Order: sequence, then structure tokens, then C-alpha cells
Amino acid sequence: MLLLSAVPHWSLSMGQFPWHPDEGTTQSIPSGSRPARWNARWAQEELDLRNRRLGHAGVARAQDVLARRYRLGSADQAFQLLRTVSQQSNIKLHTLADAVVRTPAPDQGASLWFPGRARVSPPRLPGLSLDRGSRDSQGAVLKATLHRVLSITQTPMGNVQLAQSGRLHLARHTGLNTYFTDFFTFVDAPTTSCSQAAAERRQVTVRDVATAAVFDEVSRYAIMQTGSRAAHSVPLTNGQGGVLGMVSSHHERPLTGFTSAQLHALQQTGTNVGRWLSWHWHTAVRDALERLHAQAVSAQQ
Repeated sequence: MLLLSAVPHWSLSMGQFPWHPDEGTTQSIPSGSRPARWNARWAQEELDLRNRRLGHAGVARAQDVLARRYRLGSADQAFQLLRTVSQQSNIKLHTLADAVVRTPAPDQGASLWFPGRARVSPPRLPGLSLDRGSRDSQGAVLKATLHRVLSITQTPMGNVQLAQSGRLHLARHTGLNTYFTDFFTFVDAPTTSCSQAAAERRQVTVRDVATAAVFDEVSRYAIMQTGSRAAHSVPLTNGQGGVLGMVSSHHERPLTGFTSAQLHALQQTGTNVGRWLSWHWHTAVRDALERLHAQAVSAQQ
């Protein structure tokens, strides 16, 4: 029996996906961290330690960039700047930190980070249930995206991840327990179906989690203990095929597969939402970077 099936789309070597919404090149996903005392279930303290370490790493890199670029007095001053702009702009701290690290620096002495930047309206998102006033809200779009995918795949369990700093970061979920969400807060190794779908830029169906070769045993346990026996992952891709995120459905019983109409609807959703995420990066995230630059320059004076 074929346990792992995929919808042909893009081809890319396993364990790779773009780090940035505009990058055409790829970087390897770092190998996953394992606790010193290995077994199928990680202790909560080990999960908390790993998540704090990975979450702090991205912010720390941004603090270092800002401290050097703007000659700030300390890393704490850089952190306060990041946190303030994150709150003012309604952009997640880790998203803003990743943007600081990945975006080329503004010109020396420039008053604007992105001079002459054109502004466009958010792209349409057919099939998603969104209020008119929430079309530019990432939280609302990700919630609607998850609802759309779970409606197509007919299951109450699923999650959305965003690609940041070379790994997938859990952004939204429903129907999944705390151990699952803590374990998959960050995915930085090619031992899950979502990382394979991101690496190969195509939909991936795991028909039976219990026997699928894609998983290592700790990932398999984390999925099965929440009541999932099958999964389907859909890349969120921009217009150039770059993977900006992933949405996955989880199912209580092994899958026999999806119809061509379902697969087409899922792929179209992934394409539409990926284009929206690219728009969000070039508008809301760059707006936040522009505000951060203005406040940092002002602090120098």
C-alpha cells in the first residue's frame, strides 16, 4: 500500500525551502535538536527549553543588527525598540525580528528605508470567509485559511505554519492538544510531512502516520498522541513558487486520498494565501521596518 502520496508540482531537494518571501535560492533546514535523554516523548521542560532557545535566537540576531547599525547603547535598548514597534504595528515580535535580519539595510543616512515604495491593495482571497475590514489582518487571514482547508478536507484538526529564519513556525491551530503545539512550535528538520511539502513545494498526503517513513519516532508520537492518524499539508506559495508557509489538516483515521476537485481547491487556496502573505510582507511588515528605522534614527539624535 502506498502510504505517502504527493501531488506533483515543484521539485526541490528534501530538507530545503526559501528563507525569505523574495528569495529564489534555498538554504538547508538545520537538523532538529534532540534532548540528551532521548525517547519518543519529550519532557515538558525540554520542549520549553528548546522553544525558548529557538525563539530567542531570532530576536537576539535582530538585536545585534540594530545595535550595530544604529549604534545603540545596549542589546536591551535594541530589544525595547523591537518590542515597541511590534506593538505599535501589530506585527509579531519574531516576524519583525526576522524581517530586520533578512531585509537589506537602508542606505547610509537615508531618512526612509524604502523610498518611493508603491502601495497596492491586498490581493483577493476567494473562498475565504473574511469581513471587509479584516482583509489586511494576518491573524484573520490565517484563521480563515485554516477554516477553508479544514472544510475542504472534512476534519476539525489542523494548523498553519509560517516560514521564518529557515524553519516553520506554528502560527495558528485548532483541535490539537498542548503537547502537539509545543512540540511543533518550530519545525527545523525534514522529518515531518509539512517539512517535506515545504521542501518539495507540493501537497503531501500522509495516509497513515503510524507507518509513514517520512516521520522520525518523536514526530510520529507527537502527532499520534493528539488523535491524528493521517495528515495533509498544503504549501502557501508566492507568485514565484517560494514557500511562505504551510497549512496542514489532521485526521482521526487513515486516509484513502482526496478527489481531484479537493486537491485543486487546496492548491488554489495555497497559491492565493501565499500571494497575500507576500503582499503582507511588502506592506505591513515594511511599514513596521520603516517605523523602526525612523525611531532608531531619532534615538541617535
